[in-house]
Amino acid sequence: MSENKPLDPQTWFHTKRAKACAEALSKVGFTAVYAATKEEAVKAVLEHIPEGASVGIGGSVTIRDLGIHEALKNRGHAVYDHWDTSLSREERAKARDSQIAADVFLSSTNAVTMNGTLINIDGTGNRVASMIFGPKISIVVCGYNKIVSDVEEGLARVRSYAAPINYKRLGLEFDENAGDVEKAKFYAITTMLAAKPGGKEKFVVVVVGERLGY
Repeated sequence: MSENKPLDPQTWFHTKRAKACAEALSKVGFTAVYAATKEEAVKAVLEHIPEGASVGIGGSVTIRDLGIHEALKNRGHAVYDHWDTSLSREERAKARDSQIAADVFLSSTNAVTMNGTLINIDGTGNRVASMIFGPKISIVVCGYNKIVSDVEEGLARVRSYAAPINYKRLGLEFDENAGDVEKAKFYAITTMLAAKPGGKEKFVVVVVGERLGY
């Protein structure tokens, strides 16, 4: 009978922190799940999506990295994914509009605090709108790298790290030294969910013990 191999110090730290974050999310009404690996995260997400439900997918590198969109299509779900490169410009716009009317909305978050607050900054707002309102079930997946101590650290993380990287990914220039009016285009909409929105039947947050997304 083999003994369990002890976690290395870094894995131990991130695991402990991620589990504590999931516990805090549960206390404020979210259905929080800790998943040690990406594979466990995918399993957790699929378990919370009802058979035959339509699913909207927000702009998220995390969700694409997990390959959940393909798994959903293979299960026969109607999927509204405006990042689908096979769609025309008009079809992508329609997919974005359909997300808020879907049964389930799936995305990530820009940051999550240790007391269970989800922080997101959007330029357009379609992602946060569907996350907060519309679909009866929202599911958010985030790696341990998005866990922050508090709201102040979370906002700083998005503005100094996640936003510049995402704009670079999109082939756009992000000028941190731009004036307030110009920078407002990048930070047009900021949302902080301190508890599960009242109109949601379920709001699942899967905290993963691996690094995911930006």
